[in-house]
Amino acid sequence: MIRHVTAGVDGSPESRWAAAWAADEAVLRSLPLRLVYAEDWPVSVTMPVSGPESQQRWSDQMLTETADDLRERRPELEITTRRISARPAAALSAEAGEADMLVLGSRGLSRIAGFLIGSVGMATISATEQPVVLVRAAEHPNNELPPVRTGPYRDLVVGVDVHQPCDAPLAFAFDEAARRECALRAVYGWSLPLVLNQDPLPDHGVRRELAAEADRALADLLMLWRQKFPSVDVVEQALVGSRGVQLIHCAADADLVVVGRRIHRSPWERTSALLRTR
Repeated sequence: MIRHVTAGVDGSPESRWAAAWAADEAVLRSLPLRLVYAEDWPVSVTMPVSGPESQQRWSDQMLTETADDLRERRPELEITTRRISARPAAALSAEAGEADMLVLGSRGLSRIAGFLIGSVGMATISATEQPVVLVRAAEHPNNELPPVRTGPYRDLVVGVDVHQPCDAPLAFAFDEAARRECALRAVYGWSLPLVLNQDPLPDHGVRRELAAEADRALADLLMLWRQKFPSVDVVEQALVGSRGVQLIHCAADADLVVVGRRIHRSPWERTSALLRTR
């Protein structure tokens, strides 16, 4: 099987930006890019609803135009397209299983049609074991694609939990940081015991001891990965507070944020489906 990067597209500006990000990543990895559209995608204002044949013509044209735009932007990149007749979550999960990573836009055209924040995106992420990259689209005149992404790159942030297995996100984060030749910030958010938070006269010595313990735990977790990737400049940040809040704060000046997720298997996801492809 030929390795490649896959991007899910639906004609929206968000998916076009995701495809552009995926194209840059494919070049960085020296891999081809595959653009995928699932015909059962929720209907949006960019998509005709006059019938199956009209929708197929529209999707073929959308895939061709997106690929042409990316070839003009990245002429060295090999790009293929694929139209699949299946539910989007099932189609994208299946495609992700054959790819190095799956790239999706981070917002749809509405709360209903959105394929990340909505049910499609969540179902895809929870059923996919391969890395899934979520790309946010910025406001840009004339719906233009972003500039070609090249170095030097800003920091990469990875969220870790010293009490849970983190091998998969750490492996991806260190490998990606090595490819980009950028710094990697490992962020561990931890909380003080409830009794200390409620103490009107806090024992600062105990707090310092707990902070030092968190620092040591994070350093121990990263030791092996530092040895595997000696070229990566690693910054360790064990921060008091909510993990989600700390990650959002650290992401403000980062190019990419890496987090783990749980994989869920529902009965329909475990059932093999026959996919009709373009």
